[in-house]
Amino acid sequence: MGYHLLAQAGVPTPLNDVRLLLADALGCDLHQLDQALLLDRTAEELLTNEGGRRQAGGFQSAALERYRSHLQRRTGREPLQYILGHAYFRYLDLRLGPGVFIPRPETETVVQAGVDAMTGVDHPLAVDLCSGSGAIGLSLATEVPGARVRAVEVDGQAYRWGALNAVAQEASIGEAGSDYQLLQADATDPATLSDLDARVDLVISNPPYVPLDAIPDQPEVRDWDPDLALYGGSLDGCLLPCRILDRAMVLLAPGGLLVMEHDASQGPAMVAAALERGFVQARTHQDLTGRDRYLTAWRPAMVLG
Repeated sequence: MGYHLLAQAGVPTPLNDVRLLLADALGCDLHQLDQALLLDRTAEELLTNEGGRRQAGGFQSAALERYRSHLQRRTGREPLQYILGHAYFRYLDLRLGPGVFIPRPETETVVQAGVDAMTGVDHPLAVDLCSGSGAIGLSLATEVPGARVRAVEVDGQAYRWGALNAVAQEASIGEAGSDYQLLQADATDPATLSDLDARVDLVISNPPYVPLDAIPDQPEVRDWDPDLALYGGSLDGCLLPCRILDRAMVLLAPGGLLVMEHDASQGPAMVAAALERGFVQARTHQDLTGRDRYLTAWRPAMVLG
């Protein structure tokens, strides 16, 4: 029920989406949904018999109304995560909606590089620039014991979603003995977090980096992801990432690490830009699909005497 509508609308994973939308409308998880369907109950029966109420013109289920609304939004190619209101990222269940960038699975590898670098460091200080939903910084704060994380987001709508997620993760952050603070500000402004200049162990960022002439084909990205979170401000998409490099060089303590996501086409350019700014051991790393995905680069350790 709904599969053909989504398939005809060009949704790339219609069966998966139908199942998730149906489970959400019924207020159950996928395991419970599968159990009900195995008992020879059809989706139509579940929707019209669960949570129903009498209305003029016959029986109408609240679950059916919700499901029909879900389908209408999804056939319009609104992202599934916005319709469901959340998405999973590593160990987090993040609240999401229009106005905030949806975190991608490939960014989980970026976070892992940060986690690996901070693990074993005593109360490491990390800065998450262009934090959006909080996926990166909140992962660090909940996965690395004793981490001190400062996150920066300029856009008001994205900041509000990030703040909601920060509140939702307060208990997990406390259990890890960590501290997380979110600031609404321009991540590239030298005044932003200037009190932390030359003190930060890790700067991590997923900045806007899509080239201006590389408009995404996928409607969920092109029409729904905020432009401010997508486009890198120049034809090659490297303008804003280079500004993050500039800010990171100042924020990092000697020997500190930068981890920054970039477009698959930008690996060599980002390595060159990092080296030009004085970083050392700059290299690009691949994601699980084998495409260049993120840069790591170190601020040189202070040379004594």
